[in-house]
Amino acid sequence: MAKQTSFFRSISRLYPHVRPIIPRLVMGLLCALLASVVALTIPQVLRVLVNESLKPGGASDAVWTAAVVILVLGIAEAGLVALRRQFVINPATTVETRMRVSLYGHLQDLTVSFHDRWGSGQLLSRAMTDLNFLRRWMAFGAIMLVVTTLTVVIGIVVMFSMSWQLALIFLAAAVPIMAYGFRFRTRFSKVARRSQDQAGDLATTVEESVHGIRVLKAFGRSREALENFNEQAEELRQTEIMKAKHQATFTMVVTLLPELALGAGLVVGVMLCASGQLSIGALVAFFATAAVIAMPVEFSGMLLAMALTAKSAVDRHFEVMDSVNTITSPPEPRTPSPLKGALSFNNATFAFEDAPDRPILKDINLDVRPGETMALVGITGSGKSALIQLVPRLYDVTDGSITIDGVDLREFDVDGLRRVVGVAFEDTTLFSSSVRDNVLLGAPDRTEAALDEALDVAQAHFAYSLPEGVATLIGEEGLSLSGGQRQRIALARAIAARPRVLVLDDPLSALDVHTEELVETRLRAVLKDTTTLIVAHRPSTVALADRVALLEEGRIAAVGTHTELLAHNPHYRYVIASLDREPRDLDSELSELEDESEDSIR
Repeated sequence: MAKQTSFFRSISRLYPHVRPIIPRLVMGLLCALLASVVALTIPQVLRVLVNESLKPGGASDAVWTAAVVILVLGIAEAGLVALRRQFVINPATTVETRMRVSLYGHLQDLTVSFHDRWGSGQLLSRAMTDLNFLRRWMAFGAIMLVVTTLTVVIGIVVMFSMSWQLALIFLAAAVPIMAYGFRFRTRFSKVARRSQDQAGDLATTVEESVHGIRVLKAFGRSREALENFNEQAEELRQTEIMKAKHQATFTMVVTLLPELALGAGLVVGVMLCASGQLSIGALVAFFATAAVIAMPVEFSGMLLAMALTAKSAVDRHFEVMDSVNTITSPPEPRTPSPLKGALSFNNATFAFEDAPDRPILKDINLDVRPGETMALVGITGSGKSALIQLVPRLYDVTDGSITIDGVDLREFDVDGLRRVVGVAFEDTTLFSSSVRDNVLLGAPDRTEAALDEALDVAQAHFAYSLPEGVATLIGEEGLSLSGGQRQRIALARAIAARPRVLVLDDPLSALDVHTEELVETRLRAVLKDTTTLIVAHRPSTVALADRVALLEEGRIAAVGTHTELLAHNPHYRYVIASLDREPRDLDSELSELEDESEDSIR
């Protein structure tokens, strides 16, 4: 549950971002305040007009003079409102952009374990919806809340100067409004936060369903997905209705009570005029002033709701910004020279943050020689994928150490380490860009020669036959390609990075055995000095490795050649027997299921 903070403490956290534009915001505030003062001046012109010009014998020219004065004041008010917008809109959008870029940069730095805990929709809503709302509040809501408050205060002072009796009646309506305002603030804050969180959850559901649309269609779960989405959307709708009810009730209170006060004031005002204690002009000016401040009073409900929603947006933003990146570079990084690529696990133990007492890996001791290809095998859940994610420091070991050429990974500069270690995962992630940009993402040499070589080694020659060749946009997460094509592009990306240590999480699972052998042969030739650690789910991959490490229940159970382990280790024989014999292209399988489903419907 989010930690509750006061409104001013939350909003004060915006100060470092807002500080550069404070002069512009102050100028916007002054323009808005002057516009309100001009509006409050118009009733005084009416008072003079009624008392001096409309009495018997008054000059008719004064009416035209008053009309011209009111027209000039109206034009001045409109001009000041326009100036306010000119002063605040551009700097407010600048702050929004800077905060968004800062948030995105922080998300890039945060650990994988952070992203494991957070839904992408929640982060998206914070980066887009919340910051967009903060920009609108800074440019309008915050300024108008201050101006509204000052306008009401100034208006009441002016009303007291004209008739203290009527002003007291009007002021009496403020007491219950203030009392209800405290209650409204508490209730609305909770509902506003719940609404923003539910909107983030809904965005996560949309993103997941779009990315998993093939699976939903193939397994005929679209209706169930729709029902689940409908439930979440209905929860959000109910929360929004609750927000609207709270705001409507508050608006009713701040509208009804002043109107009742004005009705009572009219009766008392007429009596005061009849007794000679109040001029007719003062009575007209009083009610004209009341009309001027009535709109800000009625508007206060919306402005207060905006302020409370802005507080929730600030709290949600800093929930992410306050998250600490635990995988950082040391003050004085070390890099072995010359870099050979000897990879060693020394009593390495790893457990996820949310389960520190249940380690996934326990006392791992493993040495991978420079230029050697080491295969990792084990049954599902033995810790293979967790182990290889420790090498580029996507996670840090809980105990023990991992070294490259004798230097602990934690002593490397993080960015430098990830240039030394190249990765390709089974769960392929490509970006909505061209084939070229995806392959050369981490390449030190972004030349056509490097691109051609990487595609050739990965046997990704199909890229040249795409509609626009390697310049073809491959769509979101590469879903326009088959599973095997995506894997080869991802492998080409790892190769183009020219790492000294290459970590592969079964990146060839969707390839046929012949293509896999071609890839392995080319890998050996081009990356002959590269140390390779590969998770293998097929016997053909294991057989191509120099040595094999067997993982059993989070521990290294045996290390040796494929032949040696087959001859002497029963568990290894069991694991090899359970591995897939043939490659599986899941996208093709899903497409076939879709076709079969459509045929059965027809």
